[in-house]
Amino acid sequence: MEIPDELVGARVVVRHRVGEREGRPLYTDAVGELAAEGADAVVVRTRRGPVRVERSAVVAVRAVPPPRPRRAPLAAVVRLEGLCADAWPALVERRLGEWRLRAAGGYTGRANAALAIGDPGLPIPAALEEVRRFAREHGVPPRVHVPVDSPWDRAVATEGWGLDVGHARGAEVSVLVAPVPEAAPEPPDGARIELPDRPAADWWRLAVGGPPTPAQERVLAGAANTAFGALRDRDGALLGQVRATVVDDHVHISVLEVVPAARRRGHATALLTTAGAWGRERGARWAVLQVALKNDGARALYDRLGYVEHHRYRYLVPPA
Repeated sequence: MEIPDELVGARVVVRHRVGEREGRPLYTDAVGELAAEGADAVVVRTRRGPVRVERSAVVAVRAVPPPRPRRAPLAAVVRLEGLCADAWPALVERRLGEWRLRAAGGYTGRANAALAIGDPGLPIPAALEEVRRFAREHGVPPRVHVPVDSPWDRAVATEGWGLDVGHARGAEVSVLVAPVPEAAPEPPDGARIELPDRPAADWWRLAVGGPPTPAQERVLAGAANTAFGALRDRDGALLGQVRATVVDDHVHISVLEVVPAARRRGHATALLTTAGAWGRERGARWAVLQVALKNDGARALYDRLGYVEHHRYRYLVPPA
């Protein structure tokens, strides 16, 4: 049958013939993102992998809504948020019960927000006053980092704190996970990837624009078991970078960047998979990363590489 062009790239269910039994045709369904493969076939990217279907075998196709994401157990969310916080250490951290008050001179939202998971040991209004006091002490805006729809999200919002709409990178964030790859492919164009345990000078220039401040040094290079991936061309010039930190059974991946002139050549994929394979060699079973909901390009890349959403978090700030 004819497949409408507007369905390419959409999530669909494709019913197609797969043979016959006792003279009667057999059919099956493939559900996933539809991609064209020439004039004779299409590919449906299902959860279990791509399924190639001859166009002549298709008997029906229709668009379907995206699947409802499975909500991770609250205990799993708390554990993963803790691991990610360990992989991204603030310059100053103070415990408030099970909350973590953090400041790093304003460098990144995560390192300058109170991670609100667990019991702060105080009534919520008093805990939020401690968040304000800590922020004033360290010269950063008061901000709370809470898993979306968690008890702490609801409790803080009840006190009038709202979404940090002024957050430059985006106040709503998706936490994605994927199994670590067993091995990484060779990077394209004859490039090579180095994984030193200390960042080179050009790595810092690409990451923060020059020599790091003490806060940047602490956040990016303060965690143990960290590699500073550098993608270099044949002449040694830096084309891209990635940061990978092993915490328990996860490898936390961050600072994924490719210089503009080298983009759309598969370099980001090479950096990401190499970082994951490096983590596997050090005991990691899962890769985890965070991406702002509004960053559609990065989310599409991670989706193609098999990352799925574990949970979301958001930044809340006090009323004006």
